[in-house]
Amino acid sequence: MRLRSALLAATILALPVAVQAQPVNGLYVGAGAGVNFINDPYVRHSPGLGTSGVTQQFKPGFQGEASAGYGLGNGLRFELEGNYIDNNLHKTTGTTYPTRSGGTQENYGVFANALFDFDVGLPYLFPYVGAGVGYEQTHWHAIKDFGNNAGVNTVTYGNGYYNNFAYQAILGAAYPIPGVPGLSLTAEYRFVGVGIDDDSFAGKKVTTPGGTAKGNLDPTSDFNHSVMFGVRYAFGVAPAPAPAPVNPPAPPPTLARTYLVFFDWDKSNLTDRARQIIAEAAAASTKVAVTRIEVNGYTDLSGTPQYNQGLSVRRANAVMAELIRLGVPRASIVAKGFGETHPLVPTAQGVREPQNRRVEIILK
Repeated sequence: MRLRSALLAATILALPVAVQAQPVNGLYVGAGAGVNFINDPYVRHSPGLGTSGVTQQFKPGFQGEASAGYGLGNGLRFELEGNYIDNNLHKTTGTTYPTRSGGTQENYGVFANALFDFDVGLPYLFPYVGAGVGYEQTHWHAIKDFGNNAGVNTVTYGNGYYNNFAYQAILGAAYPIPGVPGLSLTAEYRFVGVGIDDDSFAGKKVTTPGGTAKGNLDPTSDFNHSVMFGVRYAFGVAPAPAPAPVNPPAPPPTLARTYLVFFDWDKSNLTDRARQIIAEAAAASTKVAVTRIEVNGYTDLSGTPQYNQGLSVRRANAVMAELIRLGVPRASIVAKGFGETHPLVPTAQGVREPQNRRVEIILK
């Protein structure tokens, strides 16, 4: 019993508390099935049976389990589990009577388990460890060795139910199913020990050719190893948020190639706003391909054509001078005056129209 207690304590102490975990948060259910291997139990005879005891060797059998639990959201979870184990007897060693053996051992168990899930940085793999304690009912059904002559020399070792304390250690891994929130496939190894003591088996009849006597099952020999595969479903798991759409970077603003500089009536001097617009045109000329810069002056229709022609030239020259001051090469600038021709806003002769009193800067 010391070996069992040490094994259980070591498993519980191995549960980490500071590792980042896959959070199972809330209720979950699970089920699994697989193959079970019994560590060959030893039947110790009472005095008078001729041998000190025999070893029962069982075939690999079936194990299934179902569980329901609750996750705390930090990797730690607790569950209640029910299991069923079934193995057929293969042969008996240590006796001179039998030529063949038969019978089955069934286990029905209930466990309370504590488990911890690890996050190892992989979205498709979450290992876990656990330990549990509970109760197992062991059913030996017609466990016997058959003699040579139709039942002569037949030895019957057990036929009944034995209820005992049990414990288990669990090592497993969960594989979340993409597209089904909360659903995972599981793979597990389990070690189950059944603490059958002498009193639970003592006094059971062991029938031999020489009569009936008593036998005991060695309390340190009833272990099970199993490998199982199953599913687990956690309730209330929200689907993963859809990735945020990636907006393409905004294209850089398109630089204008035409700038309008407006003038007061009958004026060719530059206002503060006019100088600001000329500065924008000068800056743009260094950022786009430019072969020449046209500076075209215009007037409204409020004066004579001859006067307006001269005024439009003065306005064009004023803008050109400011461009040169701002670093634009003189050789790239062509300045012309067009008088009252090409108005932006058509008007009658003599009308003062502010939008027609302008200079157009065109980057080409």
